[in-house]
Amino acid sequence: MQKPKGLNGRPAQVITRTRRFRGSPWPRHFFYRKESIRTTWKFRLVLLLLIMLLVSVTRGFWMLKIGQSLVCAEEIRPSDVILVENLDPNYLVFERAAALHKVGLAARVLVPTAASRDPEIADPVSQGIAELMARVARLQNAEILPIRIFEPISLNAAYQIRDFLTKEHLSSVIVVTDSFRSKRSLLVYHAVLDPAGIKVGCMPVFGQKTLKNWTETWHGIEGVTEQFLKLQYYRFYVLKNLLV
Repeated sequence: MQKPKGLNGRPAQVITRTRRFRGSPWPRHFFYRKESIRTTWKFRLVLLLLIMLLVSVTRGFWMLKIGQSLVCAEEIRPSDVILVENLDPNYLVFERAAALHKVGLAARVLVPTAASRDPEIADPVSQGIAELMARVARLQNAEILPIRIFEPISLNAAYQIRDFLTKEHLSSVIVVTDSFRSKRSLLVYHAVLDPAGIKVGCMPVFGQKTLKNWTETWHGIEGVTEQFLKLQYYRFYVLKNLLV
């Protein structure tokens, strides 16, 4: 059989199409072939080293920013009462409250303490610890306020403190609290006390753990991380639902 010739006189090429799927074409309705590009272990290792280097170089910047986000701005003015936040007992808080009381920023000092089974009576152990720290710090005339402890602790404590302040006709308070929980405390007290017309000031108290050295120990990192997570929990869940 003679092959067909093209227009130029050369033998023509005959091209035949082949089916993608031999036999039944139904698999193409259920399956497809996909090409993907995956990184090598060398690339992943280099990327990890670069990230570690970037974190190390910028350590001073982000360490300071994280710490500052947890600390309230110091704002003190003559007030009716100094509130010693005693939910996490800290002697340095008592010491700073004593200094503020001594210079006459407030005539009264209030120390919230866990209540016993009788909500009107403070737990003897908690009261004893608070009175001991007040005595060592030379904090005079500190008033023990029994409060019931239940979740969310900071918010419910603030409600009970509000009730006491309104009952005593006190319209301004200085909250003396641990540095890295102070921003959360200030947000809570503003949310609870502002509607009652009670002005709130804040005094953060630093100890050995400061804005510049909190990453030097695992204990410091753990404490700041805990306070950071609690701040976000109160800011985006507890207080958001309260406002709604």
